[in-house]
Amino acid sequence: MTTTVHRPAPVGRAELLARLERVLHTRGRALLTGPAGIGKTEMALAAAAQAESRGETVLWLATLPADRDIPGAAAAALLASVRASVSWPAAHSPGPGGPGAADALEALPGPQRSAVAMLCREAPIPEGGWDPIALRLALAQILRTLAARAPVLLVVDGVQHIDADSADLLRFALHLAPPALRVIAAETPSAYAPTAPGPGATPQDSAGPEALWVPSEADVLFVPALHADEIAELLVHHRLPSRMAGRIHRASGGNPRLALAVGRSLADARTPVHHAEALSLSGRARDLARQLLGAASPAVRSTLLLAALALRPTASLIRRAGRATAEADLAAAERANLITLTEDGTVAFSAGVLPSTLVHDACWNERSAGHTALARVVNDPVEAVRHRALAADTPDEHLAHEVAAAADTARRRGNSALAAELALLAAESTPVEHGGQRIARLVDAAEEAARAARADLAMRAATDLLARDATPADRVRARLAVLDTAGQGLGDLDETYVHAMEDSEDDTALRAAVQLRLAVKYVLADGDPVRSRAAAVESARLAASVGDRQTATRALTVQARMERVLGSSEEQRVLAEARALELVDRPLGIRNAAQILTIRHALFDDRLTDARDQLNALLPLVERRGTVEDAIELFRTLAEIEARQGLCAAAVAHAGRSLALTLEAGLSPGPAWYALALAETAGGSFARAASYARRSVQASEEEGDRVFLSRSLYALGRVQLVAGDVADAVETLRRVRTDEQAQSTVDPSMLRWHEELAEALVAGDAPEEAAFLLAGVRPVAERLGRTTVLLGCDRAYALYLAASGKPEEAAELLTETAERFDAAGLPLERGRALIALARVERRRRRRSSAQNALQTAAAVFERTGALPWLALAAETPSRSAEPDPARGGAPTSLTEAELRLAALVREGASNQEAAAKLYLSVKTVEARLTRIYQKLDVRSRAQLATALNSWPAHRPPPETTDGPASP
Repeated sequence: MTTTVHRPAPVGRAELLARLERVLHTRGRALLTGPAGIGKTEMALAAAAQAESRGETVLWLATLPADRDIPGAAAAALLASVRASVSWPAAHSPGPGGPGAADALEALPGPQRSAVAMLCREAPIPEGGWDPIALRLALAQILRTLAARAPVLLVVDGVQHIDADSADLLRFALHLAPPALRVIAAETPSAYAPTAPGPGATPQDSAGPEALWVPSEADVLFVPALHADEIAELLVHHRLPSRMAGRIHRASGGNPRLALAVGRSLADARTPVHHAEALSLSGRARDLARQLLGAASPAVRSTLLLAALALRPTASLIRRAGRATAEADLAAAERANLITLTEDGTVAFSAGVLPSTLVHDACWNERSAGHTALARVVNDPVEAVRHRALAADTPDEHLAHEVAAAADTARRRGNSALAAELALLAAESTPVEHGGQRIARLVDAAEEAARAARADLAMRAATDLLARDATPADRVRARLAVLDTAGQGLGDLDETYVHAMEDSEDDTALRAAVQLRLAVKYVLADGDPVRSRAAAVESARLAASVGDRQTATRALTVQARMERVLGSSEEQRVLAEARALELVDRPLGIRNAAQILTIRHALFDDRLTDARDQLNALLPLVERRGTVEDAIELFRTLAEIEARQGLCAAAVAHAGRSLALTLEAGLSPGPAWYALALAETAGGSFARAASYARRSVQASEEEGDRVFLSRSLYALGRVQLVAGDVADAVETLRRVRTDEQAQSTVDPSMLRWHEELAEALVAGDAPEEAAFLLAGVRPVAERLGRTTVLLGCDRAYALYLAASGKPEEAAELLTETAERFDAAGLPLERGRALIALARVERRRRRRSSAQNALQTAAAVFERTGALPWLALAAETPSRSAEPDPARGGAPTSLTEAELRLAALVREGASNQEAAAKLYLSVKTVEARLTRIYQKLDVRSRAQLATALNSWPAHRPPPETTDGPASP
């Protein structure tokens, strides 16, 4: 069967697909191998689509497990695929390359044709069976005839299921096949297949790639698991919850089929999930996990259950726990791609859903026996207590006390995740008659879970506590823990805030804490900085009244952030007050500290060296005792600073590290993707930058995070603009404007969309709207002293001047702006102004000045490592007017709107007629036509028509010869 679907490279497989094409070109044979669900079929489909696009015939043979027991099943299916090939329909008349498929079958000698009919069950099979030699020759002749007409790609998907008779036939046919017939075989290795056939083995015993040919090392391509970032891209592609990409990657181990099943399971559940251990999997995800585990024997699964129950499983530990065959069982599991084994015997499951499914499907007696066995042999008392508690069938106060002490030990060791698990286990091990102790332990467990960012454990503890007769203060503390582990997704927790407010009515300190969380929620989820500021002010007042300096500091920090958003002159005073309190009572982390806000304000003010020095000073503190959220915040902010500063390689590296930590921790990747979009725009790739920005948009929308939604849209619109996608940039940046206005944002330095939208509007032939926008933002920037914002406005305004027929003024302003950007320590902005200057000078026909500006810009970009900008600066004035094949022969310097007008003028339309057809004013048409003349260095309509006629895609159609000649 010939596929007709044109597929791009599967996510994360572009390099592997290119390698597959090289192997096919040089060897003619390629074997794709890897575990079930890893994407072998998708790879083969993509290669088949490429082959079909080149005019090749594609034959697809997909086998099933039952085929191994049906003699000739695969060969018959292949012949059916030949007949169904759309490249050779049965009714096709013979061409110069040979006969059609039906004719090729008819041309076979009688014995061969009869054998084919028997194989395909079109004729009765005699008692002695079909003639295997005739079938061999028939299949070989059919494939040779097919390949003589056009190159053929044969795809055998599931080669391990080929029956022995078909394997014999195909092996013979491929041995005689010409080079024009290439083969892809996809194989899922068996966990227990011997490496070589044993004595007396039959061909069916060794079914696999060797059944068709003996693959060499060069033929074999192992399809690896996807990285976390690739899983995120896969989820975006399938419109699944990308905000949980890190958790889904850990649960699936990078297996695409399993990752999609997990993602769909979570999407169908429609419940907020905030940690990999909390993935409430069901349906397809569990079924796929069970299918993977089905490759192991019951004995191996029993060994794997012990590994799943242990905190640090090793072959030695499992053997000492009673599995004498541990090493052999684990080796078999590794062959089945269920685990990996290090040299010291440490066991790691290939996908997180596998151990959770093993535990989920085991009965209580099996789990209890496993924990009891492990408790006897582990050499860590904390782990021993954990196993004894999990093996216990009834609550016990003495045991609960031991578990609580073990949680304290784990906390002192710095293992916050284990401390949180043990704290909850201590509460759940407390007998009902010790109700007060159980509630106290549940509160501790919830708060310990918040410190460990374990939302699943916090929710379990809070749910248990709220079902009991707890005090209002205890209920508030449990709910605050839930709120603190919600990450960016605060939109679904309104009821939690309401109950927390009610229960904190008589406790000033707790009311201050609740108001602080509300202040964060109002800005992130509701996009309301006014309410956020009011809640922060109230929180700071209440906290100060009871001497709670930590809460007061955090509240003042939120207030200072909102003062900046709202353009208030109180920003610096409030931030200074927060910093003063912070020096007295140093916070446990830096993520929401006043010190970080001070650094971010320096970033907004373009005091970049100062901001970077302060962040680098914090790095040792974060590495010594910071949380993962602290490290993520530090690297993300550092990447933003370096991208702005022109330290491009460092920006990309730090943004990448922020994303890696984010995905590893299972947090929302939206903020890290935003930072990567900025960094890639500066020093990576415009295409990758746009991809990361789109992912950030989707993740922020999923989380209901209004702040990062605006930021990621800004990053997307900016890269669309600089990459030349003007119409999309205008649409995206107008959306940013709408969102920022809805959020009452005043300060233009925090998100510099104004200058980008103004430039996009000028490029999109809306210069008056751009001028109106700049006239509105300039007084605000002047009042707040945002000098570099004004520089960005000057660059955009210069482009407006050029579009308005004032190129001399535009060139003068751009020259001055570039110099001032240089003085401000903003090399990329300087280079961008120089590129704009070169374009203006080109329109003035000052080619030497334009070339000098481009060369200076190129030197700036080369020095900073701004690779995508360097490519822009490499465009010379002469090249810019050359035809661009990607746009059908249009010159790269003309916009789509200018091309439409130029085409009308070429056809003889007057300015008035063009204005009517384009729904523009005559004045706009005149200005646009002037720009076209300047860009293309033409002086008349006749010269413009000549230039257009020289571009193949824009030549007038030739005169028809079907009718009578014109007089």
